[in-house]
Amino acid sequence: MKNHILLSAFMLTTSVLFAQQNQVETDSTRTQTLEEVLVKSVRVKPNAPITHSNVTKAQLESRNLGQDLPILLNYLPSVVTTSDAGAGIGYTGIRVRGVSPLSTNVTINGIPFTDAESLGAFWVNMPDFSSSVESLQLQRGVGTSTNGSGAFGASINILTDASSDASTAEISNSFGSYNTKKHSVKFSTGKINDVFEVSGRLSKINSDGYVDRAFSDLKSYFLQGTYNNNGTLIKALAFGGHEKTYQSWEGLTKQQLEDDRRQNPYTYENEIDNYKQDHYQLHWNQKINQNWSTNLGLNYTFGRGYYEQYREDDDISTYGGIVESADGSSTTDLIRRRWLDNDFYVINATVNYSESDIDLVFGGSYSNYDGDHFGEVIWARQFASESSIRDQYYFGNGKKTDFSAFAKATYTLNSKIDVYGDLQLRNVGYKTSGLTSDLENMRIDESYSFFNPKVGVSYQLASNSSLYVSYARANREPSRSDFESNPDVRPEQLNDFEMGWRYNKKGVMLNVNSYYMQYNEQLILTGALDDVGAPVRTNSGDSYRVGLEIEAAFSLSDVFIIQPVLTLSSNKNKQTYSQVDGVLKDFGTTNISFSPEVVASNAFIYSPLNNFSLSFLTKYVGDQYMGNTDTDTSKLKEYFVNDLNITYEWNPKSVFSAVVVSALVNNILDKEYVSNGYYYTYDDDWSVPGQLTTIEGAGYYPQATRNFLVGVTLKF
Repeated sequence: MKNHILLSAFMLTTSVLFAQQNQVETDSTRTQTLEEVLVKSVRVKPNAPITHSNVTKAQLESRNLGQDLPILLNYLPSVVTTSDAGAGIGYTGIRVRGVSPLSTNVTINGIPFTDAESLGAFWVNMPDFSSSVESLQLQRGVGTSTNGSGAFGASINILTDASSDASTAEISNSFGSYNTKKHSVKFSTGKINDVFEVSGRLSKINSDGYVDRAFSDLKSYFLQGTYNNNGTLIKALAFGGHEKTYQSWEGLTKQQLEDDRRQNPYTYENEIDNYKQDHYQLHWNQKINQNWSTNLGLNYTFGRGYYEQYREDDDISTYGGIVESADGSSTTDLIRRRWLDNDFYVINATVNYSESDIDLVFGGSYSNYDGDHFGEVIWARQFASESSIRDQYYFGNGKKTDFSAFAKATYTLNSKIDVYGDLQLRNVGYKTSGLTSDLENMRIDESYSFFNPKVGVSYQLASNSSLYVSYARANREPSRSDFESNPDVRPEQLNDFEMGWRYNKKGVMLNVNSYYMQYNEQLILTGALDDVGAPVRTNSGDSYRVGLEIEAAFSLSDVFIIQPVLTLSSNKNKQTYSQVDGVLKDFGTTNISFSPEVVASNAFIYSPLNNFSLSFLTKYVGDQYMGNTDTDTSKLKEYFVNDLNITYEWNPKSVFSAVVVSALVNNILDKEYVSNGYYYTYDDDWSVPGQLTTIEGAGYYPQATRNFLVGVTLKF
């Protein structure tokens, strides 16, 4: 009874990674272990000297009622999440240890998902992807070598659905506040002739959003075919999504927030983001013998879409002759679309050798990205030129190649000591041509060669207790928007030192980790946004992050568990300069933007029955600054919110194999809070003639007050 209660509890929160270490192996776990070879090259084992958390399908399911994957990871250590529309659907983001999402590496089955050029992971492009996740691993800090752009704060390594021996089907429907609706269907043929399996999913999510008119219209699909026979595993996948979201990325001013925190400054009815993305993957794993195995992965990603925007009294000169004045005025009202059209190709290959005391992985990855950026005017109050509607007023192209090779080894020195080593060479080439959206020439031709070594040691104090220490270096190239903000932008470098203690005994699980992340030219968020809502970053010289992370689980009785998580940190720029009133001012040591010193959460889990659980979840995020000069205007206040999660599973004897009812009440105490924003300054020379005055301001993204989601899943 007690073990079942523990497992049910871990299904409701993702803060503990030890729950499965002592489980009895079953057919299903053997299948999952075989398929985990697809992510072996980018994941680490539970006893590795790398700070990480593992999340299973069961842990995601209890809260998967339509919100994006980052929101479902909100209770992991050092994680802060946010939602533009306020309710966790649409554009969402995740920060780990205060680091920009642009510094988080994301892979799916070992294939890079992070956009090669912008370095962002746009979860809105894959609605309801959580329903097709078998497991994921969140590595904090540099982590192990991975494919794609390097990890500077975290890496999220996702494994999609494992194959099923038996045929299954399920229908899921959920409803909630702000007219939120999620509908999905899944199926699996089970093993055909003991070797083939086909599975799939279709999903549709709609939500009006907490913010006025910040709606989401999301569709997605997932199709997978698996061949598994005599040491050969072949998986072919096609998945993707189509998102339409009404924009709310400009946020609200302080006054607007006080007047009506749900208002949206946009009024044009079609101020939307409309984007499609399709992913095609092929994986072939071959077990040669008991010691040797190989894996080959191929990927093609096709992305295309636009952001449509109404512009009132816009400067005609910024449209390159597409729009001309009929009456001599210099401005006009117009509607423009800014497009992205890109292709992304990847090939990964690894060789693994394993025996009793050593595990070796050799691998390489090559990717090629080709992306077009262009804009068109689809309507203007006056067209006097000879151009036609939809003629492009700017066009630019970006090409990026990424080659990396790595070798990893875990060696068992004796019964107590494991040694880990990881060496990676990475070469990046980036070229651009054409114009930016501001009609400026963008000519970049840069190449970078990075060497990223990692080493660590694990020491087994006792059967249930171990220590680890590690050092890792990472280098990371700038993004396209970084170059647009500063053509002389430099790559960033990180030296990451980690030390931790893991303790796992019946009824008690504890993970304590300390870290020191020393940066050179860290690309930190300035707090400002560019003209399409993307965050602006700048090199910060020398900076550091030092912190302590604690995650635990205590079984207080057969039916009651408590799971606290705490991060205490200090995040500093060693020297900060900024223009104030036309004069360069030295601010000295300042806080790094968007880096709260305290992030904490807790789960009280009550499971009086095998098929019923109630979880009360709390989250606290301390004060943080949205800029890097510690000004009061840039401060984002602390917040403390509470959620209630209830699950009940009924197992009827006919028709359905299970009926699962889930309910989630977010922010149950109805707190008004803001989880994200931006900070800006500009020089005003009108207030005092002949004198520059620095004006500062801020924008805020209000999060939803009390709201709920209720779902029912029918399993056949």
